[in-house]
Amino acid sequence: MRGGLTAAAETIDVPPAFARRLNGPAAAPVAVALSGGGDSLALLHLAKAWADRAGRRLLALTVDHGLNPASPGWSAFAAECARWLGVPHRTLAWIGSKPTTGLPAAARSARHALLADAARAEGAAVMLMGHTADDLMEAEAMRRAGATAPSPRVWSPSPAWPEGRGVFLLRPLLAHRRAELRSLLRSLGETWIEDPANDDPRFARTLARRGLAAGGEVAPEPVEALATWPGLAAVQEGVAGEFEAQRHPLAESGDEPRRALGALVLCAAGAARAPAAASLGRIGARLAAGEDFTASLAGARIEAAGEMVRFCREAGERLRRGALTAQLPPGESVFDGRFLVDCAASGWRIGFLAGHAARLPPEQRRRLALVPSGARGALPAAISPDGAVTCPLLAQSGAIVARSLTLQRLGATLGAIADEAALWRVAKLTQGP
Repeated sequence: MRGGLTAAAETIDVPPAFARRLNGPAAAPVAVALSGGGDSLALLHLAKAWADRAGRRLLALTVDHGLNPASPGWSAFAAECARWLGVPHRTLAWIGSKPTTGLPAAARSARHALLADAARAEGAAVMLMGHTADDLMEAEAMRRAGATAPSPRVWSPSPAWPEGRGVFLLRPLLAHRRAELRSLLRSLGETWIEDPANDDPRFARTLARRGLAAGGEVAPEPVEALATWPGLAAVQEGVAGEFEAQRHPLAESGDEPRRALGALVLCAAGAARAPAAASLGRIGARLAAGEDFTASLAGARIEAAGEMVRFCREAGERLRRGALTAQLPPGESVFDGRFLVDCAASGWRIGFLAGHAARLPPEQRRRLALVPSGARGALPAAISPDGAVTCPLLAQSGAIVARSLTLQRLGATLGAIADEAALWRVAKLTQGP
């Protein structure tokens, strides 16, 4: 195996990804996703060895999905493992109704959202995950069988949105096989949980795992992180969180331009899921043909004119769904997946500016005139208990303040954040007033 793991707890050979990526503030904790299974328990031991040497704090987080009667006991086991190693621990519960179809995907989405929220609440910007080389092999086998199964990367932004804002995932064990980690645990005298869902033939990953059990498969090299898209530096963000990008880098053929196009649409729309590849291909073809056009895609409005392409939120999409205004909670919240809003009062409502612009104060209306017309309607409009309207992005002060999340998210999606230190620099530069 590449870079084997040693057996003694005090001399554990920590994978190099720890030192390569974890270089943030000494006071910031690093979160560890801990299920109590063999992979995550081995990760906790390795993380503890690294943290003790680096002078960093850890926080172990366990998600109780509520899908098995034994899950409270599994969470208690994980908490005891963390306590024995001197690592603070929290159990997070996935509550509410569970879907009857697509359960693995729904559980994964809920897990990422809960973990990211908890990590950020504790001041952690990085979440350690216990994926191994076996997970890479299983993903490949699932794709060969026709399933959609992206391979996990060593370093990537949290897939949860908006819960995952400002949180990155580090998977330092992707170069190691599952059997090697269990050998390490046995040498440390550890036991671990075997989740029966991992052997449930209803799930595609179980079938892939069984197909690999015969051996002979070679684990693929893990992908460290996505390379930074070359056109990112030229992207400009406007007041409404809209982007202006150069046409040429997006009109080129290949995976990178399509990935960038998808990220621009995703972040401008504040969406949680990237648009379909076929739709991106059609937009890319129109850009390559030099066509000037306006199109809507996955909640974003795309305006191509000459050498520039603008991406902004399509206000009509939200309005067509009947989402007019909603209660604005006091404190921090995210509006429409695009703006971080801080409300210092109660009784306010928030929605799109479309239909409310005429009620803005005169100075805000003057600033609104400088915003591209296609982006104006999706600006946030905050409505006070007495009916007064303000746009916090156009106001210089007030009970409601807001800042855009779109450019920070775009940079994370397109590979501009290489390590924990860069993540904290971006957070400091974009922190709210």
